[in-house]
Amino acid sequence: MRKPTIQDVARQAGVGVGTVSRVLNNHAAVRGATRETVLRAIADLDYTPNPHARRIAGGKSYTISVLLPVVTTEFYVRLLDGLESAFLEARYDVAIFPLLDRSRLERYLGSHTLAYQADGLVMATYNLTALLRERRLRTQQPTVLVDAHAEGVDCAYMDNVRGGRLAGEYAARLPGDLYAIWVETELDQLFTTRVFEERRAGFLEALAAAGRTVRAEYNASFDALAARNAAVTLLDAAEFPCTVFASADLLAGALLDEARSRGLEPGQDLRIIGFDDQPWAAARGLTTLHQPVEQMGFEAAGLLLTRLSGHRGPPRARRFEPRLIVRSTA
Repeated sequence: MRKPTIQDVARQAGVGVGTVSRVLNNHAAVRGATRETVLRAIADLDYTPNPHARRIAGGKSYTISVLLPVVTTEFYVRLLDGLESAFLEARYDVAIFPLLDRSRLERYLGSHTLAYQADGLVMATYNLTALLRERRLRTQQPTVLVDAHAEGVDCAYMDNVRGGRLAGEYAARLPGDLYAIWVETELDQLFTTRVFEERRAGFLEALAAAGRTVRAEYNASFDALAARNAAVTLLDAAEFPCTVFASADLLAGALLDEARSRGLEPGQDLRIIGFDDQPWAAARGLTTLHQPVEQMGFEAAGLLLTRLSGHRGPPRARRFEPRLIVRSTA
């Protein structure tokens, strides 16, 4: 059997080929009933648009580039789920570019790399304020920041100061010494993130207001082995009972594992507060700050899609607030 064509869809829906094309491109100038009729014809015929033809016809790639630190952590998997669900619904493909080393970072600052041949650009987590101000970052196409914020660009981000403050206010009420583990995420000083800096600022601010201090602070890079090593170092030096704010659930999970391997009882000998509320957190009884990661990604994608549809207004910021989920570890 031959593959159905756009002409077949138009004939079955009783509309012109141009109307079908506008529906495929998610154009606003199509009435709801007409759009539904066309979509039904597409489904009935099992029609698949030819992406090459779309590119030639519209001068667009129908691709979005997503630049992010890594793709192997739960947070970024969830963030990509939110981004992709919105982009795929609008019939855009997603190209993922993990920023892993200095040479790759420097290459992405140029304007001729594959990442910049997309119709739009999403940059996750990194603080790009200086790069935008110095015009080192090429933003000819619409750009949105997610899990980060800066002036002059659309962004969807978490209020990490508030999250740190909520953790600090709660930890300050618990007995025993207070400890904290932070994530180091700078890549050769070229890109930096304010996420954990802001969580720390909010946490220490809340402790100071309650007349409490942190006995010791530890740092770990964002991987499982480094998290476990930080947990070992902290528990070797800690006096129990105590409370630990682990600024990401990845760190909190490693701390839980190490504590239980030593026969310590989380929630009694050691109280642990995480940040993220990853899917496994409830099953492990982890007290943590919940953040709607998928929703944040979906909202960032929506901001970019409106730019691609012609929105020319001033930059917009969408701020999300975390909330404390109290479970058995604290």
